[in-house]
Amino acid sequence: MIKVLLVDDEPLLRLGFRLVLDSQPDLAVVGEAADGAAAVRRAAELDPDVVLMDVRMPGMDGIDATREIVRKHGRSRVLILTTFDLDEYAFAGLRVGASGFLLKNVPPEDLLSAIRAVASGDAVVAPSVTRRLLDAMADQLPDPGNRAQPKSAEKLSRLTEREIEVLVELAGGLSNAEIAARLGVSEATVKTHVGRVLNKLGLRDRVQAVVFAYEVGLVRPG
Repeated sequence: MIKVLLVDDEPLLRLGFRLVLDSQPDLAVVGEAADGAAAVRRAAELDPDVVLMDVRMPGMDGIDATREIVRKHGRSRVLILTTFDLDEYAFAGLRVGASGFLLKNVPPEDLLSAIRAVASGDAVVAPSVTRRLLDAMADQLPDPGNRAQPKSAEKLSRLTEREIEVLVELAGGLSNAEIAARLGVSEATVKTHVGRVLNKLGLRDRVQAVVFAYEVGLVRPG
C-alpha cells in the first residue's frame, strides 16, 4: 500500500485528489495539510511514501516545505503541484529535492501512474519535459561557461568517462532506450550506468542528475 499525504490550501482540490486516489486498491490517502508548515508536521507523524505538494500556499510555501521534508524525512518522496506547465517554482522545487512535478489538471490515470513511479524511486518528469523546463529557467542557472566549482568538480571526478557520457545524454533529454542506441550498448547497461551515476553523485533520481549536469556546465540551456 502506497501512503499519500495531500497538501493544498484548496479543500475542493484535496477532495478531488482524495477521491481519485482512494479508488485504487494500492493507494491510501493517510492525511491532508493546508499549508507547508502543517505538511512538515504531518509528514513526520504519518511517514507517507509520497507527498503531493502544492506550491503557492499561505505561510510556508511548498518549496520550503519540500526542502524540510526531504531533509528530515528522506524516505518520503515529494511531487510538486503546479498550475502552469512552466511554473517559475517548478525548478526551485526540483533543486530542493522534489522527485518531479505535475499539473493540477493532470488526467487521473497520469496522476496515478506518477505516484506509483515516484513511490518506486523513479522520477515523474519525462526527460524531454525536464530539458524544456530547465531551458525555460536558464536565467536561474549558473553560467555554463564557468565550469564546475571545486565541490562539484570533485563529484564529477567520481564518474568514469562512460558515466559522464550517460549523464550528458540524460541532460540532453534522451530516454534510456535512446541513450543505448546512441552509445551502442544495451538498455540494461544504460540503466546500470544511470544507477551508478546517481549513487556516486548522491542524487535521488534522474531529475536531480539533469539539474546537476546543467549546474556544473556539462550541458548548455537551449
